[in-house]
Amino acid sequence: MSAVRSASAPSELLFGTVVPAMVTPMTDEGAVDLEAAAALAEHLVDGGADGLVVTGTTGETSTLTDEENLAMFRTVVEAVGDRAKVVAGTGTNDTAHTLELSRRAKETGVDGLLLVTPYYNKPNQAGIRAHFEAVADGVDLPIMLYDIPGRSVMPIEPETLIALAQHPNIRALKDAKGDLQSTTTVLAHSDLDLYSGDDGATLPLMALGAVGVVSVAAHVAPGLYRKLVDAVHAGDLAAAREHHFALDPVQRGIMTHVQGAVAAKAVLAAQGVIPSAAVRLPLVQASADELSDIRADLAEAGITF
Repeated sequence: MSAVRSASAPSELLFGTVVPAMVTPMTDEGAVDLEAAAALAEHLVDGGADGLVVTGTTGETSTLTDEENLAMFRTVVEAVGDRAKVVAGTGTNDTAHTLELSRRAKETGVDGLLLVTPYYNKPNQAGIRAHFEAVADGVDLPIMLYDIPGRSVMPIEPETLIALAQHPNIRALKDAKGDLQSTTTVLAHSDLDLYSGDDGATLPLMALGAVGVVSVAAHVAPGLYRKLVDAVHAGDLAAAREHHFALDPVQRGIMTHVQGAVAAKAVLAAQGVIPSAAVRLPLVQASADELSDIRADLAEAGITF
């Protein structure tokens, strides 16, 4: 296909355009808090989100049981109804487990799946491709691949992504690779809907043809991300740039002091959006000093709590 690519109209997208990677609220004792999850989902959609990733990396999926994952999927689907797309984070480093969890996720009514590159195992490109195709063959849901070699170690190489894009169920890519040449090659040679997987790269990637963002910082500023994404879709680069710079302190606050889920939960709890900032080991809550640094950054964006 041509390298000159126009972004899909938002109404055509399977996963939305502003897609917070939802944290999984927990009680102080560490139990999944489904009531708080429903309230958070509604809060984010009310604020401008039109998609939600549930129990992805930011949702601490690695320390949730399958039953907890499935309960989160059901809860969020029920909470937001048809107001937003619900994308289930079902990726693991075990293909059989990923396939089984994905099949069970479909039964909860989710709109799609987010599948991360198998981590720790370090499969080669043939193994990565076979892993994703096994799930795509076994579950009839649209799939968003998640390329994040900083966590998974192994990148999904452009040639692999282009080949995977031929599968009718593989429809999108969450790009957190930080490699613009790779991204350009994929966009030039596939019809995947691209999402920025790095909050700060949203505008640059949308300038290349990305359709939106899967965001952690959108927990505290969904409206600002909505303005940025809508400005790009409207072709208003000057407004998009203005919103991009306005988001700088938000992104610093949520993404640079502590792990993203930890920071997002700390802020949401301090704001009263969720009742607890609890996370599961090996994550630990933000210290008083870390929260102070987060507060200072967010105050630059007019967000105080």
